[in-house]
Amino acid sequence: MVKEYENLKVEDHGHVVICILTNPPTHTFTSKSLMEVHDFLDQMEKKKDLRVLAFTGEGEDVFIKHYEVGELAESAEKNIAEAKEVSSEYSPPKELHHFHKMLLRLRDIEAIVIAGINGNTAGGGCEFALGCDLRIMSEGPYSIGLPETSVGILPGGGGTQRLARLIGSSRALDLILHARLLSPQEAFEFGLINKLVPHERFREALMTYCLDLASRAPIALRQVKKIIHHGLDKTLEEGLLMEQEAFDVTMRSNDAAKAMRSMLDTEKDIEDRTEFKWEGN
Repeated sequence: MVKEYENLKVEDHGHVVICILTNPPTHTFTSKSLMEVHDFLDQMEKKKDLRVLAFTGEGEDVFIKHYEVGELAESAEKNIAEAKEVSSEYSPPKELHHFHKMLLRLRDIEAIVIAGINGNTAGGGCEFALGCDLRIMSEGPYSIGLPETSVGILPGGGGTQRLARLIGSSRALDLILHARLLSPQEAFEFGLINKLVPHERFREALMTYCLDLASRAPIALRQVKKIIHHGLDKTLEEGLLMEQEAFDVTMRSNDAAKAMRSMLDTEKDIEDRTEFKWEGN
């Protein structure tokens, strides 16, 4: 049974878990939210039947507004004061360390992680979404981006690295340097968003998207996630070796044997395999 949190609401649907981020009325991400997500991930990493994990916002028009600026300002002021008193090397705010660790955990968890962006999000909220495997966003008068340079800082939660890897360094530079926010349609065209859905049926569409993924071969999905994320910084030869090892894992699974035999028996094309019931873990 999933425990209760102050800033999270959890819906357990078996293979799919929806985590709703709450912090009314501001809907910002705080150090409290951060620690609760870490605790939540502790539980999710032990959930053997989990295939898809989705995060969405509780606000009507907000996913995560941004990271709580007041907390970052306090950390910055404290660092400045300490630097004046003691001649020591600068150390980044501890909140940043925990934020990076959280997003790396989202990368490394076996389940496919979805950001269900139900409205506006910027800064740390956008970085949270970038740390997920896939992103779907509500259509409407909303925006997403990394506007930190407009207040004299830069994206410090992985935004410079993940955005550049996702849409290319030139586009990422242009967006971040100009502190530009994108509309949902622009974000989709840039490749930042994987799917756009009507706002009035966003939660329904998010659940459908998650259930579709959860219905697919779990071993294959886990291996695809692993080799794509961890193969980005490898040479082509190293990446191909990872792919071959992952392919061998799937070929030893009952899921693959049953699905391929079923395809041969029914003479269906591989595109129709979404109808196959995957019973593996």
